[in-house]
Amino acid sequence: MSARPPIQIKALGQVAYEPTFTAMQAFTISRSGEAPDEIWLCEHAPVFTQGLSGKAEHVLADVGIPVVPVDRGGQVTYHGPGQVVAYLMLDLRRRELKVREFVWRIEQALIDLLADYGVAADRRAGAPGVYVGGAKIAALGLRIKNGCSYHGLSLNVAMDLSPYRAINPCGYAGMAVTQLSELTTERDTEKVGRALCVHLERLLT
Repeated sequence: MSARPPIQIKALGQVAYEPTFTAMQAFTISRSGEAPDEIWLCEHAPVFTQGLSGKAEHVLADVGIPVVPVDRGGQVTYHGPGQVVAYLMLDLRRRELKVREFVWRIEQALIDLLADYGVAADRRAGAPGVYVGGAKIAALGLRIKNGCSYHGLSLNVAMDLSPYRAINPCGYAGMAVTQLSELTTERDTEKVGRALCVHLERLLT
């Protein structure tokens, strides 16, 4: 296998969801074969996003948080302050990655990051993401267009988890959710985001 090119990391800070979603689409549609791969790190104001296979009944209550339909796979999930979001704009053909392997490597990066904090995390058959003791701590949702990925992952760090009670997370009724600050003393999303990118770069380049 030829050496995979480096990934550019862009720290966006806290940004509005919908313009970021639009920018991801535009980046992917317009990119050339030579365009660098990028990871965008950010946080969002409270928002529910509903994937292509999302069903309205998985939004259980109107709690004043907007529901935005998007073109990733999966069902409804929540983004909010205190959560690390990483959008992965990668040319999978150039990196010789099949989608299943790509998902596995993203999950492994999260598992390895959590292991750095002494937290044992694992996968769950048929439910993409990363779990600690059966509770979901990280969600994945991707779209592949012309061999290139966008959307990505979210990792709960130090956030208000109560909005999850208004949805069936990722379409699973009663699914428990957790976050890093409940398992460790870590609350710094910027620090966690930087550490996550080290693992993503290691596994994807």
